[in-house]
Amino acid sequence: MNNNDYDVMQHDGGAPIKMWTRGVPVEDEAKSQLANTARMPFIYKHLAVMPDVHLGKGSTIGSVVPTLGAVIPAAVGVDIGCGMMAAKTTLSASDLPDNLGPLRTAIERAIPHGSAPKQRGKRDIGAWHDTPDAVDLAWAALKPEFDEICLKTPRLANTNNYRHLGTLGGGNHFVEICLDEAGAVWLMLHSGSRGVGNAIGTHFIELAQQDMRTHFINLPDRDLAYLSEGTQHYDDYVQAVGWAQKYARTNREVMMQNLIAALRTVITKPFETHVEAVNCHHNYVQKERHFGKDVLITRKGAVSARAGELGIIPGSMGAKSFIVRGKGNPESFNSCSHGAGRTMSRTKAKRIFTLADQIKATEGVECRKDEAVIDEIPMAYKDIDAVMAAQRELVEVVHTLKQVVCVKG
Repeated sequence: MNNNDYDVMQHDGGAPIKMWTRGVPVEDEAKSQLANTARMPFIYKHLAVMPDVHLGKGSTIGSVVPTLGAVIPAAVGVDIGCGMMAAKTTLSASDLPDNLGPLRTAIERAIPHGSAPKQRGKRDIGAWHDTPDAVDLAWAALKPEFDEICLKTPRLANTNNYRHLGTLGGGNHFVEICLDEAGAVWLMLHSGSRGVGNAIGTHFIELAQQDMRTHFINLPDRDLAYLSEGTQHYDDYVQAVGWAQKYARTNREVMMQNLIAALRTVITKPFETHVEAVNCHHNYVQKERHFGKDVLITRKGAVSARAGELGIIPGSMGAKSFIVRGKGNPESFNSCSHGAGRTMSRTKAKRIFTLADQIKATEGVECRKDEAVIDEIPMAYKDIDAVMAAQRELVEVVHTLKQVVCVKG
């Protein structure tokens, strides 16, 4: 323990690990994974660990990994640019219909959602069949650089790219209608770079692993394979990952347009949106300046929280979420958590909890209540209040949101 608002985890060798996890559980496997990452020779200063930390692939979810001269593609992951968007409207709770079912149906019709089916020849339910004008326009801005990337990496051309723009995906991705503490209606959604981002991440993780084998570099975990600055693979990855992050941000903006349009089909009262708006990544890498040096910051399940910067920290399905303002804490590399963080795997959640548990936990929320979403039950996540208390020196709460409609992928 020390006098700071974080603890330093003791481990053998490598960079220090600073943890904003007081009052929240951290699994032993996650601690072991953090120690492995901290031992990589290019970690700058220290790792910063957020209160939603839990076991991930290669690197721990809920960690901020600063690097000099190298990047770890698996630390960024395959849902490149995954993040949140929220927009406050001029509507209030009393403007919403008593029966929220038609509103959920309108959203589900307006935004393709769900995962691609496994059978060959079957249409991807999570993709557009006929792309709307907003998608065509957004894709036109993204396409030239994508074509450049495909010249270097031809396999990326045959991915879900254009038809996934403005779509939700599956897993923990969602679209919500929420109310804040004053009863104002907010629109909120969570998604990333979809099929094309997954393909980019997977490709460069494989390339990094090949590089390690070529140069006989032994790693504590093969998913810590890295690309060194000054190599073609590094340059190609930096371009591709930057583009995927643009795609993810655009994906959320297009979805938000369609969400607003869906809302207008159900609520006839005129209203404005984007009274306050936030669009932030929580799985990404970018060049930033910290402690007087330009470094690559990988946030794997973490949000930028520079002084005065707005961010979004969602709770789980059925729990509250927060619009926050960053305090610019330099020790956390100006970061905060990206959510509550899981306490158990999806498989374990499905084994432990029943449909009756799911229905009870999401009482008062218009959402799917079926076997397929049990793994997203609030009890599979950490207590969001404890998570927020652990990072009170990183962010301040601006708005507290509670969802009334939730559409899951």
